[in-house]
Amino acid sequence: MQIYTRYEKARIVGARALQISMGAPILVATPSIDPLEIAMEEFERDVIPITVKRR
Repeated sequence: MQIYTRYEKARIVGARALQISMGAPILVATPSIDPLEIAMEEFERDVIPITVKRR
């Protein structure tokens, strides 16, 4: 897993939570229904399909 700054983490989790709230498939099995909690769990398990490009 790559090391992300807190800003990158916030952007990744926020973007993924928005995707989930708009109907994107959930990539982890979880009892939670809150998109933000689901996105946080996906981030912790390193399964979010979002990459960070740095200059």
